[in-house]
Amino acid sequence: MQPDDDNSPPRPRWLGWALIVFMLLVVLGMLNLGVRMVFSDKPAQAGTSPVPVAGDAADAAAASKTTPLAGQALVESSDCLRCHGMDRRYVGPSFRQIAERYREQPDAANYLARKIREGSVGVWGRTVMPRHPQVDEAQAQGIALWLLSLPPVPSGRDEKAASPQQ
Repeated sequence: MQPDDDNSPPRPRWLGWALIVFMLLVVLGMLNLGVRMVFSDKPAQAGTSPVPVAGDAADAAAASKTTPLAGQALVESSDCLRCHGMDRRYVGPSFRQIAERYREQPDAANYLARKIREGSVGVWGRTVMPRHPQVDEAQAQGIALWLLSLPPVPSGRDEKAASPQQ
């Protein structure tokens, strides 16, 4: 047995400093996130009522309180962009494809708002759109109005890319 077996070799000093710096960065990042969460203005809550009203009065109230820009802010702050692209089809159809399909329907905003909240399957092939119960009726109406306000697909684009895959 060696006389030094009970003593471990000394660790380099830079390793200790690196760990301290790393932990400081983690703590500062968490504080930054906490401060942002506390002091942020939530655009999703601007102009919406906390208690949804049932019936056509709710649809009229939601349409009057939401604007296409508020709907765009809701889309950008939610998980919509994980599955939908602006011009490209990812998991689900692109926003412009949806707008093209439903633009001429008279009750398209109400239909799309319901599909956002309740989800759907089979409309665009076998793709499943999950329901979003955390989105209230006014927010869903705002997203639908923004979606229907998108300009049409440019005519120079490939029709195959703009058509839904069945």
